[in-house]
Amino acid sequence: MIMPWIRRSGMSLLAFALCLLTTAEAGTGTAAQARAGSDSGLDAKVRAFLEKNRYDWRDMNVPEADGRILHDLIVANGYTRALEIGTSTGHSGVWMAWALSKTGGRLVTVEIDAGRHREAAANFREAGLAPFIDARLADAHELVPALAGPFDFVFIDADKDWYENYARAVIPKLAPGGCIAAHNVYAPRPGGRGWGRGGTGDYYEFMAAQPGFETSIHPDSRSGLAVSYKRK
Repeated sequence: MIMPWIRRSGMSLLAFALCLLTTAEAGTGTAAQARAGSDSGLDAKVRAFLEKNRYDWRDMNVPEADGRILHDLIVANGYTRALEIGTSTGHSGVWMAWALSKTGGRLVTVEIDAGRHREAAANFREAGLAPFIDARLADAHELVPALAGPFDFVFIDADKDWYENYARAVIPKLAPGGCIAAHNVYAPRPGGRGWGRGGTGDYYEFMAAQPGFETSIHPDSRSGLAVSYKRK
């Protein structure tokens, strides 16, 4: 049916093909613009949520600067399978889930306190990020070793004296090139013992001694954000 119509219209086969190509490209462009509009809509919603709650994050949440670092680590490395140990009321989870919405990933976050868990879940919904988060009310001491993985990004911000145990549980499940970040960690002073003994200083020394890992304190964090990359 198409060939007789082309002959009647006087259009050449080449012109007809070019017309189809132009139409297809226009459709693709429209779809891309729609996706971009949707993405920018979510970005605007998250930004508005963070601005609204900028001075209200207490109850063991990370500061804004560290939230941005976590976001940027995920986006820069294209991580998609993230685990957070210690949700609190969700500030760090919002930053990480926002990043994962851009990489096509998802966050599993674990909180033991029912009140904080409920507040975090409400915050995730208000920020528009609930579809990217699996928020679990559980004891991380029990749940984290039982999680199957694999993960390519892990953030530890729970009971400090259990950091090494969390690391031992997730290291076998961390993908090559993956990262373990931990909050409130301090490196040993040159020629002396570390800060935060009994938890975070010991954790730093533990991770620094792990074969196949490179560990440092992020230079832009004032709260001691340790970053450990697993070599590929």
